[in-house]
Amino acid sequence: MNLILLGAPGSGKGVQAEIIIENYKLAHVSTGNILRKEISEGTELGLEAKPYMDKGMLVPEDLILRILGKELASDRCSNGFILDGVPRTIVQAEALDKILTEQGKVIDRAIYLEVGENTLVGRLTNRRTCLACGKVFNLVGQPPKVEGICDSCGGKLIQRDDDTEATVRKRFVEYENKTRPLLEYYSRKGLLFTVNGDQPKTQVFSLVTKELDSLRK
Repeated sequence: MNLILLGAPGSGKGVQAEIIIENYKLAHVSTGNILRKEISEGTELGLEAKPYMDKGMLVPEDLILRILGKELASDRCSNGFILDGVPRTIVQAEALDKILTEQGKVIDRAIYLEVGENTLVGRLTNRRTCLACGKVFNLVGQPPKVEGICDSCGGKLIQRDDDTEATVRKRFVEYENKTRPLLEYYSRKGLLFTVNGDQPKTQVFSLVTKELDSLRK
């Protein structure tokens, strides 16, 4: 089973990805993670991407797609995968289709977590991230046991610059303009499954489970 997870920043993609991976034993494919993996292993593709990452620049799209294709062809993804953070545009979606066709694979579902702008702003402005280990907390839904301190490692919790209200609303507009067309793209293919992401995460996953279990049948 090969899946794509779609949704604006703060829609709960990370949480749902973790639950889906655990329950369906799929490989989690995140562009950020596979870029860092290629760089840490010193591969040819990693060495090509490293100068961009070091300078805080965007890695060229063609390079990201080559690294993505390599990952999807690996043994890790042989039993299925869930894509998180890619594709972001129609161009990337079309390139992904080409990669998968060459590998004899298809996307089974594109799961869209639909959440309103004000809910997203509330979630992200209350988000705090550990400087040491990267664990994420939410002051409303999942607060740390001790204010400002990470439960896992004792590191300092901060509010990221991109989690302020002005930045969050700007990111939402960018998402609407660039990524929302993907919903139409996958809807035309009959692959889109939309779920109300304003609900508690357990209810969201319950609806996702019903859809994924129907695919297995």
